[in-house]
Amino acid sequence: MAQARTEYGKVVAPRPLSGTELVTQRVDMFKFLMICMVLFTIVSVFHVWSRFKLIDLNLRISETNRQLKDAEEEQKRLKLEAASLKTPERIETIAKSDLAMGLPTEQQVIVVK
Repeated sequence: MAQARTEYGKVVAPRPLSGTELVTQRVDMFKFLMICMVLFTIVSVFHVWSRFKLIDLNLRISETNRQLKDAEEEQKRLKLEAASLKTPERIETIAKSDLAMGLPTEQQVIVVK
């Protein structure tokens, strides 16, 4: 890891590093590598977290779509049931059989003007 020096535009042989320069250079390299590792770890954790959230949201969306489909089917079924309960024939049958009602006579009819 010796540094090349230039003197007056010419390349000369690299100068030998002293012990303190070598130690400081290694410490600087270690700091740089540690910073790179920490940044890489942070980016990796964020990537895994974002993928996890994406999968979780997709599952929630599909569950919500299933619930919506079930609710729409229930609504259709209830509308059909309500329509069948409102038929005049059914109401007349219940009035005659369960409530003992009948058609009114002429004297029971009152005309409202």
